[in-house]
Amino acid sequence: MISQLRPDPIMVLGTSSGAGKSLITAAICRVLLRKGEDPLPFKGQNMSNNAWVDQSGGEMAYSQAVQAWAAGLEPKCAMNPVLLKPKGDHTSELIHMGKSVGIARAESYYEDWFLSGWSAIRNGLNELRQSHQRGRFVLEGAGSPVEVNLQRRDLTNLRLATFLRARCLLVADIERGGVFAQVIGTLALMQPFERSLIRGLLINRFRGRPELFEEGRSWLEKETGIPVLGVMPWLKENFPPEDSLDLLERKSQKPHAEIEIAVIKLPSLSNFSDLDPLEAEPSVQLRWVEAGDQLGLPDAVLIPGSKQTISDLAKLFSSGLADQIKTFAYGGGSIFGICGGMQMLGRSLWDPLALEGAESKAASRELKGLDLLPLKTVFDCDKSLLRQQVILSWPSLTSVAGFELHHGKTEPVNGSEGIIEPISNNSSIGWVVKDKSNAIIAGTYLHGIFENGSWRRLWLNLIREKKGFYALPIDEQNHSQRREEIIDLLADSFEEHIDLTPILDL
Repeated sequence: MISQLRPDPIMVLGTSSGAGKSLITAAICRVLLRKGEDPLPFKGQNMSNNAWVDQSGGEMAYSQAVQAWAAGLEPKCAMNPVLLKPKGDHTSELIHMGKSVGIARAESYYEDWFLSGWSAIRNGLNELRQSHQRGRFVLEGAGSPVEVNLQRRDLTNLRLATFLRARCLLVADIERGGVFAQVIGTLALMQPFERSLIRGLLINRFRGRPELFEEGRSWLEKETGIPVLGVMPWLKENFPPEDSLDLLERKSQKPHAEIEIAVIKLPSLSNFSDLDPLEAEPSVQLRWVEAGDQLGLPDAVLIPGSKQTISDLAKLFSSGLADQIKTFAYGGGSIFGICGGMQMLGRSLWDPLALEGAESKAASRELKGLDLLPLKTVFDCDKSLLRQQVILSWPSLTSVAGFELHHGKTEPVNGSEGIIEPISNNSSIGWVVKDKSNAIIAGTYLHGIFENGSWRRLWLNLIREKKGFYALPIDEQNHSQRREEIIDLLADSFEEHIDLTPILDL
């Protein structure tokens, strides 16, 4: 067994999925960093298509990358050693220590992958322990820790807490209602030795004055014998989304927004964190459009990444949304695609090995794309996973950073010379079409491209120019600086309302 780290690990458990564990974990990391500690964020197993690529080319969940930044660290895939990326047909791509190891089926996941998953988790713990001798693990659980049908095979909640003898904080989301039943029910389903690990309760997302919950706080402490460490208020800031539902539920209306960007809500949406920097732009209003919706007359259309490009593209065609997007382009509209979105903008896609799932198993021919960029994509077993620092020549000469995370190789079709041009000195990063109709059609494989403040503003200025608006300043900070400010705001509120003393070492 791994020797216990000192100081003792802290673990954030939740009474349900979406209770706010990811952001509470990030807040604790930043608070401990301020106290002079070396916090080590860790989530044994995560299920998400919102991924990050670390410096070594390993995949990890974006939420653990945010927690690493909160801890003042460079993200490492050891912080999320098991990542499940849903493919939409009761299967998931399985990532162990940053590398793809196979396809997991829901009905046989624990039978097939439990032992290797637990081994990956221990390897991640060991790697972090060796590189941070005095670090304190700040662990995040997954979903509810007491799903009785899964509890004995659970990789990342109470098994990990027991293994490390972690001091656990149980988070309940009062916004959902039924907070007392959440807490009491969760504790009742724990074994006595598991319950003894719970050192504090935290009530999250409370609207109104915290003193209005004093009676409820006293009742919880009396009934459970566990201190309520505080009541975290509802915060209005747009924090990095924990999952795509968080992002889609945002209803922010910007009264001073000058341009509207329609974002295509793909069924297998991935890497939705690419949109955070645009969401933070005061002059930009994002509007989600899914199959069955009317595209309307936005100022631009953005097609984000997809875990299942071919099936998502088929949905666009069957719903009629593809025709609306093409009509928008033919009318001089501006369209930008990222990764799978760029692949969809191409002329054809070919999946000879059926890597894209059931919809393409019978595909022995090239499938039709939106044909707005003269590109051909062929999916193969090789997966591009690398960080990039490149010079973009479009819209203007700019240095940008980001990462590639995709199957498939894309190249211009024969005879496309003079129609499109690469947007970078790296000719496989992306392309833009030269269109005399005033359309601006472009795409890139570079995730995180909008994080680059100057490039983001250059792209927005192309759209603004078409509307006759003045250009925004391009000496804009990168979104990473804004993210730091938001994490600090989160930690400030946490320090004001939550007392960690009962779970910190004395």
